[in-house]
Amino acid sequence: MTDSFRIDRVLGDRPFAEVGDPVLAVHDVSRGLLAVAGAYVPVAGIHEFGRTAPVGVYGTGDLVCRALLQAYHPVHAMAFHPGLPLLAVGTGDYDGGYFFEGELLLLDLETGGATSLITHGLGRQVLGLEWISDQELRVLMAPPDDWQDEDAWSEGHVAVVHRPDWRAVPAQSVTHDDLSGPRVAAPRSDRREDARRAVSGLSADWDPRRNVRAVEELSDGRIVATLDGVQLESWLPSGRRQWIVRDDDGGGRDMVVAADERSAWVGLIRLPWEDRAQAVVRLALQDGSQLDLLTPAGAVSLVRCADGLPALAPAGQNGERSRLRIRRGSRIYFLEAVSTEGRRRPGRGEAWLAAADPGATPAAERPREPRAAEVDLVSLYSWEPGETHFAGPGVQTADGDLIHAGTVHHGHGLQPGGSFVVRRTVTVEEPTWVFRTDRTATDLDHDTESVYVTYDDGEVVELGLRDGKVRRRQHLAVAGVAVVATALTVTGPGRLLIGTSDGRLLDCSTV
Repeated sequence: MTDSFRIDRVLGDRPFAEVGDPVLAVHDVSRGLLAVAGAYVPVAGIHEFGRTAPVGVYGTGDLVCRALLQAYHPVHAMAFHPGLPLLAVGTGDYDGGYFFEGELLLLDLETGGATSLITHGLGRQVLGLEWISDQELRVLMAPPDDWQDEDAWSEGHVAVVHRPDWRAVPAQSVTHDDLSGPRVAAPRSDRREDARRAVSGLSADWDPRRNVRAVEELSDGRIVATLDGVQLESWLPSGRRQWIVRDDDGGGRDMVVAADERSAWVGLIRLPWEDRAQAVVRLALQDGSQLDLLTPAGAVSLVRCADGLPALAPAGQNGERSRLRIRRGSRIYFLEAVSTEGRRRPGRGEAWLAAADPGATPAAERPREPRAAEVDLVSLYSWEPGETHFAGPGVQTADGDLIHAGTVHHGHGLQPGGSFVVRRTVTVEEPTWVFRTDRTATDLDHDTESVYVTYDDGEVVELGLRDGKVRRRQHLAVAGVAVVATALTVTGPGRLLIGTSDGRLLDCSTV
């Protein structure tokens, strides 16, 4: 077994891939660099794994990514240090009810490390940055909050922060006093068009692809994938894209390829603020044309069952936290809430693992949602007393066990060890094995010996199928730059297909 997963081929690669849709661009002409900030987007889904705003620094000659950071707030300002290999980055956002929070970040262009400088936990929303000298940085910020302040959205504060050596500045060392300054006009300007012109001036081939959500290989060597803003796309064995079906709404999510490979069912994303039903479409794999359309009564996961046919698994009323997605199941598995009195109550009560027999539905009528009379309550979803477990991706093994990922609810967010992958016999309360870690799983699949799990920090972990022990773990990188895997499918012995948060498809070897 090799020491690492090997990337043999990359599809969907293009200039500025790491940042997606550019919203801000800043040149350093003397060093031949361009810093590009991308739009603030979900990592892997609608509120699934948090959001980030990428910042990439590129050579203007070769367009190679020199450094990359993922900011936790939208990026509003960037400035190259006049002499040191540093990029100052200002981020921030309104918290929805009171505070303007954000960060002042310092990206080291040689090490790739990023340092968050503001002491206060909420930080400040940074709107503008300018180096006055090697030692002085002018910072324009929104007010700390908008309490009884009608002008907080158009004014701010400006301060000059002095440090003798900016490359040695410790994290969380810029204090409230450092950022105190006079009130000034602070208009919020949209520089998206300027950023797009800047990257287009260097390459017309950039494409704001984001978040591959499902990826499959067909028997003729084509690869099909769903992603944000795209219902489905097809890539030829040559590496050229055959066709693409774009979507002005959320894009495609789950996918089930028909046994004859002439069509595929795709579950589309319904944005949480939209008052419309989720759609499930069937598309021709010859050209992407739409063949059928379903509108389920509620949120669903589209899954491929063990018989090769599609099914719709209810996704509950609790958003991503109740969206259990079990691929290749002999039954249709999902979560169902049951009250303490034993009554089924959508979105409330204790979570049970529920199942329905897909064979109860004639093949010609699939996919459809299971009817209430077809559903059995199998076992409590959480095997740990007192813990509330949220759902995630999963798969059924050849011998009938379920392997699925999830997280443990905590009032302060995900805690150390609060993410799990579990193998369980569905009718037995005690799991066969449990693997715990600190990051949220984005997808998983298995072969005859191993389970492969991708995480929202870019790590891929290989676990033993029978014992859950770690066999290998690695953070993915393309051309030396870290990427986050958002979709994974085992395509054969020693072969993985991985989709990434920046819209690339990786054909990988594991042995």
